[in-house]
Amino acid sequence: MLKLDQVIEGDCVARMNALPEGCADLVFADPPYNMQLRGDLHRPDQSKVDAVDDHWDQFDSFADYDRFTQNWLTAARRVLKDTGSIWVIGSYHNIFRVGATLQDLGFWILNDVIWRKSNPMPNFRGKRFTNAHETLIWATKNPKQQYTFNYEAMKALNDELQMRSDWTLPICAGHERIKGADGQKAHSTQKPESLLHRVIVASTKPGDVILDPFFGTGTTGAVAKRLDRRFIGIEREKIYADVARARIAEVVPAGSDAVEVTRSKRSEPRIPFGWVVERGLLPPGTVLHGTRKHQKAKVRADGTLVCSDATGSIHRMGAHVQGLDACNGWTFWQFETPGGSLAPIDVLRQRLRAELV
Repeated sequence: MLKLDQVIEGDCVARMNALPEGCADLVFADPPYNMQLRGDLHRPDQSKVDAVDDHWDQFDSFADYDRFTQNWLTAARRVLKDTGSIWVIGSYHNIFRVGATLQDLGFWILNDVIWRKSNPMPNFRGKRFTNAHETLIWATKNPKQQYTFNYEAMKALNDELQMRSDWTLPICAGHERIKGADGQKAHSTQKPESLLHRVIVASTKPGDVILDPFFGTGTTGAVAKRLDRRFIGIEREKIYADVARARIAEVVPAGSDAVEVTRSKRSEPRIPFGWVVERGLLPPGTVLHGTRKHQKAKVRADGTLVCSDATGSIHRMGAHVQGLDACNGWTFWQFETPGGSLAPIDVLRQRLRAELV
């Protein structure tokens, strides 16, 4: 039986291959960047920069790294549900190679998202631009499958504006940065919880299973637990796995009523206007008003509208009286409330939708 909400120690490929096929709704992967560092990096005051020079980020060649990438992505594809999706984050050192392998394995790329760091590390040598972003690739297993995207939730998170593919968020610092017993950062590439929050809210539902094959200090698991998602973390380094377990144990879930997100309009039940009529919410003969005084139409028994020179659906008649090619009749047409004010007929659609939930 699949055990959830645990950190599994070991090689990510072997551990994923031991998991049941199609067990994950989402894979979030932060693989080694293969940064190919040459020598130490120092600040102007000659102090050493704590760069990513860990042994797990070192590969003998690009071919070696490509084989590693193909192996873990193949394993991830097997455990990912057909309706799931995968996010991979990387820097310019590796993300283009990862993207090519994703496509070679049949993944369908939905977006590349730029994480623009609001507080990036400066470029001390002055020989390149300051590296102020990382790239996330979001993909599904094939172009025709259904997948979770909470569009309306992302729009709400962005102050009612469409969420763009460039995200400005700070790097992990301050109290969020986990330190070891020596006072140094426990992991060189710890990601901020705000980044995982956005990924998880965008592409999962409460109760979904999130697999992270490069778990590190457990950011994915911490955010998943807080948002009422389940997780499987795989980590090769015991020191990181232990930190992750201790960190996640202290996380308090937000509660089921707090993790629900705004549903996409496309996922809401379809309500024909005729249902509004047959339920008596707008009886035949009711006069509807447009945004201008002369824009009027009368409701008919079959759910169509009739105006002085045409008959048709709420959408067709809304477009007709405005001289337009198309119109959303639910938001254009208004009815008179018992108090004498006008309200869009969409409020009646929402009332019927609420009955279906």
